[in-house]
Amino acid sequence: MVDVQALLASETGARLGASRARVLDLLRAATGALSVREIASRAGLHPNTARFHLEALVQAGLASKEPQQRESLGRPSMAYSASGEDGPTGQRRYRLLAEMLTGMIAAVMPRPGEAATEAGREWGRYLTGQLQPYERLDAGEALERLRATMERIGFAPELTAQGSRYRLLLRQCPFREVAERHQDVVCALHLGLMQGALAQMRTTVTVGRLQPFAEAWGCTAELAVDQASGTDTRPGDPQ
Repeated sequence: MVDVQALLASETGARLGASRARVLDLLRAATGALSVREIASRAGLHPNTARFHLEALVQAGLASKEPQQRESLGRPSMAYSASGEDGPTGQRRYRLLAEMLTGMIAAVMPRPGEAATEAGREWGRYLTGQLQPYERLDAGEALERLRATMERIGFAPELTAQGSRYRLLLRQCPFREVAERHQDVVCALHLGLMQGALAQMRTTVTVGRLQPFAEAWGCTAELAVDQASGTDTRPGDPQ
């Protein structure tokens, strides 16, 4: 069962980062506005670092600032305070939403893996973009574009080759926590994503399977080049 309270508590820290979340906690615990030096001292940060985090919190709507009163002439320093627990626009609960949706798909859909794979294919085609009419990408171009697409999403991919077969090592899953609970849905979605991207490229490269959590660092996708479809160019080969 999902520990919703722990999930909500951890999400803010993960979104802000440890230091910025600590600065926000100090603002919320304070009885009044705090200066940059006060925050820096309490958080154990350099004043410039503390100011950087404070300004980011102001931009996010989680904190506000106002000039401190001073008797001498010169530029007034700023004092910061929390804008309320969630700020004027409220916190985003994207991971909780992901848990809700994947849980619903796994429980309600008659074939959740197939549905997730097809959804992934649609998004893979969309994220790859349109090619020119009659344009086809050779293996080298297709593999690099697939790697770049997965990089943009946050998978930290690495491509390795052995003959006409390739492995795309996905060293970081941006949805790992959800995938560990709903592997049949999330990993099927990722497989479909790659299949749709390659189909959109009209290439001879295919993805056969995705091995979830094959290594401690992440997952592997098995790729191949269909040599029977005609002469193709391997990644790194001269054009």
